[in-house]
Amino acid sequence: MEEFIEYIAKHLVNNPDQVRVDKHDDDEGRERYLLYVTPPDRGKIIGRQGRTIKSFRVLVGAVAARQGRRVSFDIVDDAPPSDIDGERGDSNHDS
Repeated sequence: MEEFIEYIAKHLVNNPDQVRVDKHDDDEGRERYLLYVTPPDRGKIIGRQGRTIKSFRVLVGAVAARQGRRVSFDIVDDAPPSDIDGERGDSNHDS
């Protein structure tokens, strides 16, 4: 799912090398994904009147439901815990 979210986001923004997705599991068994993009690209992910983000969430929800999973994701304003300059460390983002 992390790769799916990242794939879609990278095709929507002007700075695809700056896109990051981190996964966190909550207490209710839901997978929560945090999507990090640059501030100028945030508007591209949200879209006019939120249409793009709504569609994005519908797609993610449909894929998750098909796999029997419960997921949510949010766009985060701050820089991710790892660097955002194109270098990606370990691909294991579970906490």
